[in-house]
Amino acid sequence: MNLWLRLLWLLLATPFRGRLAVPDGVSRLWFHVGLLDLDTNGHMNNGRYLTLMDLGRMDLILRSGLWRAVLANKWTPVLSAASIRYRRELRLFRRFRLDSRIVAWGDSWFVMEQRFIACNRRGEEMVAAVALLRGGLYDRRAKAFVSVAQLLATVGVNAASPEPPEEVRAFLAAEAAMKHTARDAPKRAGTEAPGG
Repeated sequence: MNLWLRLLWLLLATPFRGRLAVPDGVSRLWFHVGLLDLDTNGHMNNGRYLTLMDLGRMDLILRSGLWRAVLANKWTPVLSAASIRYRRELRLFRRFRLDSRIVAWGDSWFVMEQRFIACNRRGEEMVAAVALLRGGLYDRRAKAFVSVAQLLATVGVNAASPEPPEEVRAFLAAEAAMKHTARDAPKRAGTEAPGG
């Protein structure tokens, strides 16, 4: 099934799936690997994982009730960093689940964990891929990211971020280093020796 149909399915199914509490709720979406998901190796393309993860994050926004404030204020979801680890391939027609949850946050950003879970023939769950992402909601009028406190308040929540686990701290440190690398890239390109 292509991505537009998956998106339509998500939008139509949302009213029947119940409210999702934030920040502790877990979005669980089920999919099958389709022909359009495959790469030349006959398994799900690595980029398709990232695209499907958009649907998991959208499910969190829709089912938590955050979508009302997002639409009313014209906030834009923005992803600033992602790191994904592929563990097992997902082949044609394989059924799998995408679990999405918030694991930590700062003043104006969230870190989410998204996991692709498949079952083997014995019914045992196996992680096919796991990703960490950092992002937030951007207010174009204010030209700033919306504070997490304000976002949570729109759904009646006042909560402090849990202590980030080791892998989240490492991800945030790597993301900060990459941010500086990306910022300095034009300077480096201008000073690089020819042929270097």
